[in-house]
Amino acid sequence: MKTPHLLGFRRTGRLLAASVAAAACLGAAAVPASAATSASAGSEPVVSRGVTIPDFYNPPARLPSADGSLVRTEPLPLGISLPGLDGRRMPGTATRLMYKSTDAGGGPVAVTGAYIEPSAAWKGDGPRPLVALASGTMGQGDQCAPSLSLQHPLTIGEGTVSIGYDNIAVYRFLAAGAAVVVTDYAGLGATDRLHTYVNRVDEGHALLDAARAALSVSGASVTSASRVGLYGYSQGGGASASAAELQATYAPDVNLAGTYAGAPPADLTEVMKGIDGSALAGALGWSINGFVQSDPSLKAVVDAHTNDAGKAALENTSTMCVGDAILGYAFTDSKKWTANGKPLADIIAAEPKLQAILAQQRIGKLKPAAPVRLATGVHDDIVGHRQARQLAVDWCAKGANVTYEAVKLPNLGDKILTNHLAPYLTDQGSAISWMTDRLSGRKAASNCWSMPLQP
Repeated sequence: MKTPHLLGFRRTGRLLAASVAAAACLGAAAVPASAATSASAGSEPVVSRGVTIPDFYNPPARLPSADGSLVRTEPLPLGISLPGLDGRRMPGTATRLMYKSTDAGGGPVAVTGAYIEPSAAWKGDGPRPLVALASGTMGQGDQCAPSLSLQHPLTIGEGTVSIGYDNIAVYRFLAAGAAVVVTDYAGLGATDRLHTYVNRVDEGHALLDAARAALSVSGASVTSASRVGLYGYSQGGGASASAAELQATYAPDVNLAGTYAGAPPADLTEVMKGIDGSALAGALGWSINGFVQSDPSLKAVVDAHTNDAGKAALENTSTMCVGDAILGYAFTDSKKWTANGKPLADIIAAEPKLQAILAQQRIGKLKPAAPVRLATGVHDDIVGHRQARQLAVDWCAKGANVTYEAVKLPNLGDKILTNHLAPYLTDQGSAISWMTDRLSGRKAASNCWSMPLQP
């Protein structure tokens, strides 16, 4: 079971419409909560908002010592799969994973995910490559785990809706012949702790260790010689950006060829301002919950600054997926949750400890060793365009090989997620094409020289 963290959370029982549309593109069928795999006999099942979490996701008491070591695996039925002419399933054969990583505090953590061996042949140069994919925001409940969404692209429980919108990118890479490994991040799926949402170290380590774990999967055709690409948008963009920075020191054995970081939340102080009062206001709860999970000493600070409504929202969001948060807390002003009636940004500005925590999460202080493509919508007001552009500026100043893409679309409406979601969809083809070139060994030409001219 997840251990209740010090805010007293109980592990009970991008825009929703657009996410449903994405699931529809995949042909997803709703999976009732009762269809979830039950825990093994003799153990107490973990139930999150009516969805029973498979026993696979309960970590053991002891973990291997090496980061990226497999803890356990099992076959993972893909929710969208077809029989191939050669008898193999299309687009590939999936394996559910649990592997060991190291969290931001330096402690061992069990992380779950999935590896998919593609049916398609790799037609690029070199051996079959690997894409380590970091999903965008899924939520904080275990039922929201990306690996579960590969099996059930649409999951509906008691007051919960989870949609595997990043499955589209997964399947596009598989169709190109690249193997894919997906991380669930620390605590999302694995039932022993709360998901540390937007914690750059936890997410970066989890993504790099997923790439390591993929090499040990039975039947995997990827090897240590395989080129590796890191791919993610939104929360996933922050995770891939962080992993790109950390790879040289944390995982130099990962043969990194390139990174795609779409709409990365590089400066959480600015990002929280954009989320406050937006359709995704519930993500504020996930952020606060995650930081207290990582640093329990923050409990006293959080308790002092939240009222009863705020404390209830923090507990409630801790088991929510994106759809639930939109339905429950869309356009909520953080002033409704604070003890003094001031917005969260004012609380942070007056609390040195909170400022220090967010400063530690800043991405852009280290130079990525491999090429990076950073894309940001010029009207994105959720994961703000300006702070994402600043990340490109910061990396360029360090001499990194950066391809910066300012996605220019009409303003589709502030605070309603459309300006954040549209670039994810319109830029995906170009992002995958850029990544495929890196996985084939083609060199990337930096456009840092153009930054003064770029919006």
